[in-house]
Amino acid sequence: MGLVTDVDDEMAPTVLLVDNNPMSVMRLSNLFKTKNFAVEICEDGDKAVDEYIRLDPELVVLSLDLPSLDGHLAALEMREHGGEQRIVFVAPSRMAELATNAAYSAGAVAWLQKPVSAETLEAIWAKIEGPLPEAPGLEDLDQLYPEDRVKPEDDSGPILPPLPLPGQPLPGLPLPSLPLEMPELVVSPTVEPMKKGRGKLFIGLFILLFIGGAAAAWQMGYLP
Repeated sequence: MGLVTDVDDEMAPTVLLVDNNPMSVMRLSNLFKTKNFAVEICEDGDKAVDEYIRLDPELVVLSLDLPSLDGHLAALEMREHGGEQRIVFVAPSRMAELATNAAYSAGAVAWLQKPVSAETLEAIWAKIEGPLPEAPGLEDLDQLYPEDRVKPEDDSGPILPPLPLPGQPLPGLPLPSLPLEMPELVVSPTVEPMKKGRGKLFIGLFILLFIGGAAAAWQMGYLP
């Protein structure tokens, strides 16, 4: 292996490495830097599709085992977007059959067994530079995950139900029950109690009238 340095040439081809294994990423980065590729790294399958669209790389080296979106589906998303980019899968030996089927489905030029060496990369280099295969798996992409492919236009969060109009109940709450007839109000008359001062005056006048009447009757001979 030659001297590994960062490639600063703006005309250098770009390779997008999509793998969440640090050792694998470091090995692949060194291999492609010796071939004068500008290396871009992504560790997430779903984000890799966005990076693919943004970078428009000449080559994508894609692990099959990725978080959020596996490498096969990510490759199909990339191929659906279009372009002449070559895709190479990398996978451990235990996933050899899956890697072979995924390469055929997504139209990858080849797949490499981990850990990738300079010799194994050189052995498939002619395929990488060769014609771009068809991707028959694109016909089944909608059936693989039809709902998850729909993304929101922005990151504004979940869509909330509209607020109810004034006077309407909130969603999920029962309607308030109202009585059919309003109860008849009964108003009781109130009697104002007699004040203490007025009661004493009334008694005093009654006594005076009684005494005066008795005196008049005595003078007139009605009383002995």
